[in-house]
Amino acid sequence: MNGLALIAFASWMVWTSVEAPTIPLSLTLPQEPDEASRIDEIYDQEARLFLSLYSLKGNGKVDYVTGRTVQEHIRSSYGNPVYFLPEHPLFYWWNHTMFNDPQLDGVNGNEQVYQEDTDFDITRYKPCLFNGQPC
Repeated sequence: MNGLALIAFASWMVWTSVEAPTIPLSLTLPQEPDEASRIDEIYDQEARLFLSLYSLKGNGKVDYVTGRTVQEHIRSSYGNPVYFLPEHPLFYWWNHTMFNDPQLDGVNGNEQVYQEDTDFDITRYKPCLFNGQPC
């Protein structure tokens, strides 16, 4: 092979071996749950994310998490935090997969897989025991 043919062949091999990431049909992200299934809320000050933790199965175990960017937060006259959030989340954790929705338009099929084989690590925010009580 001459040099040009070798370059063309190598380029073809590279381009045909690259696959665009796709979401398997079994990983269709469910709609954001209603507030009745929310079991906890966490403010991640470092990432400026307001996390809502849900139990879709209703067994008290976290199996769906949304993360909204905090646009602004203030304290009420009673000293409680008040967060100003977008309508739709930026991140979703579900079924060991983290999804990203940079358009902030809700679950409609255009979400991107951000990281696979990952679980939401609640121990980052809450230790296993707090004042002797399990989390």
